[in-house]
Amino acid sequence: MCGLALVLLSAAALVCVPASRAENQATDWQSQVRKYAEAKDWDSAMRLVEQQIARAPQDMDVRGWRARVLAWSGRLPEAENEYLEILGVSRTDADNWMGLASVYLREGKLSEAQRAVGTAEELDPKRSDIHAARARILRAEGQRKEAQAEFQSALHLDPESAEAREGLVSVRRGAQHELRVGQDNDLLSYSAGFRDEWISVSQWTSHWTTYVAGNFYQRSGIEAGKFVGSITRRQSKWGVLTVGGAIGHDNSVIPKSEAFFDLDHGWKTGETGFVRGVEFSYAQHWYWYQSARILSLMSTTLVYFPQNWTFTLGSTGSRSAFSGTNAEWRPSGIARLGFPLAHWGDTRLSGNVSFGAGTENFAIVDRIGSFASQTYGGGLRLQITDRQDMTGFAGYQKRTQNRTDTSFGLSYGIHF
Repeated sequence: MCGLALVLLSAAALVCVPASRAENQATDWQSQVRKYAEAKDWDSAMRLVEQQIARAPQDMDVRGWRARVLAWSGRLPEAENEYLEILGVSRTDADNWMGLASVYLREGKLSEAQRAVGTAEELDPKRSDIHAARARILRAEGQRKEAQAEFQSALHLDPESAEAREGLVSVRRGAQHELRVGQDNDLLSYSAGFRDEWISVSQWTSHWTTYVAGNFYQRSGIEAGKFVGSITRRQSKWGVLTVGGAIGHDNSVIPKSEAFFDLDHGWKTGETGFVRGVEFSYAQHWYWYQSARILSLMSTTLVYFPQNWTFTLGSTGSRSAFSGTNAEWRPSGIARLGFPLAHWGDTRLSGNVSFGAGTENFAIVDRIGSFASQTYGGGLRLQITDRQDMTGFAGYQKRTQNRTDTSFGLSYGIHF
């Protein structure tokens, strides 16, 4: 009997040792992949994963690691395809559905992300991280109350979850109003200058923004003013729509009334490429003067680059109709480069430079009907805290008939 027992123990040891060794090897390569990922050595991480796939091409767990590395490195379309191929073979792993939901969220595909995380919850409803993932999607959709409830559910399932606690902080109601005051000045070579003081108040929620402003103009002892109002609706699927108008006490200096609308839509293109996102907008603005009617059509493309660099390219076609003359169309365009300059803790300084050809400002009577040949400008923005900022700008415009306009201005905003 003792001899038989020794034989059985030896056999068990022979079986357990290879299994234990294989488990340790699996843990070792996965740990190494994580180390490469932490160092952002994506080539080495992917090379190691590909070696494991070559050894076990049908192992969906190993394929899942390739999808993770693709997602971590910002190769989102490839990560999405990899997860979809894995789920085409096996649909019962909640981790893969979670990974796909995370990729969809980063791509801005919020409806798809909701469906993927919903499937993960059906497979494993007691996981705290699944509720936290759904909360992040709801937060991206602007549904703060629903996101808060999901973070609470995640914290109830796992009271130690740092992700859930940080998530609850992130959905607390922040500033929803802005009060801004400013002054703009124009020094004209051919006439007395302009001054424009203004004050604006805006309020926003996750889907709506309202804006009202008062502008007060002074020109050679003549005073004019106008009231501006607009409302904006944001929707994640189709973008942003703004409509508004203005009415003024013109004194033949500014338009008697105005109306405008703006359509805006943007796309994220990735997190590792040279271009991070693109935004397009189209706007129409009508100006009614005592003796002129102006219609401007403007399209703008805004490109986002790494490190908060941006490039804006805009083109405008304007139709001017004066009393007793035929209507005339005129083109113009502007290019602007934005860039960061410095930061000290929460305080950040950024700037921009711009160049325009044929630009006209239809808000003041002196600037309509006179084609501007060149405009050079620049600006600064100082983000003092999350609730305070200052902006400034300066520009120089050369017009026809050897006329020039030197402009500058400053504004200060409070968020509350």
